[in-house]
Amino acid sequence: MAIVTVGVGMSASVARGELPAEVRKELVDSSLIYTATQRKDGSRSSVAPIWFWYDGESDYLYTTTSPTSWKAKRIAGGSPLYIWVGEKDGPFLVGDAERIDDPETIAMMGEKYSDKYFIAWLGFFRPRPERVSSGKTVAYRVDLKPGEPEG
Repeated sequence: MAIVTVGVGMSASVARGELPAEVRKELVDSSLIYTATQRKDGSRSSVAPIWFWYDGESDYLYTTTSPTSWKAKRIAGGSPLYIWVGEKDGPFLVGDAERIDDPETIAMMGEKYSDKYFIAWLGFFRPRPERVSSGKTVAYRVDLKPGEPEG
């Protein structure tokens, strides 16, 4: 499924305006988010830091993972993505992660990762359309909403 994100998706999200301005700023300024998913028994997984891209205006962020990771398996099973911004005790959000495979969006993610992370600028660990299309990487657009950290 291809997703067009730059125009329509962002403007609809801006109109919703669900994220407080201070959380948007934290997302722009942070180099990491900390994430967890929901296990089958309803408990949360361990919290892990991950790279991401956030445009500063929408209620969406973009990230990738290995298709064999527990995170990918749980998201495919319907788990929300629990997110702490910047630190393990940072602002808390709940995300609905939608798998994306649009080559233009994936290439844009790679460019944004290169702007944000030095090692990605060197060519390592950045999203690439060919890795997504070959199944080596899974990319997500995550629709963000404020949440409560417990429960």
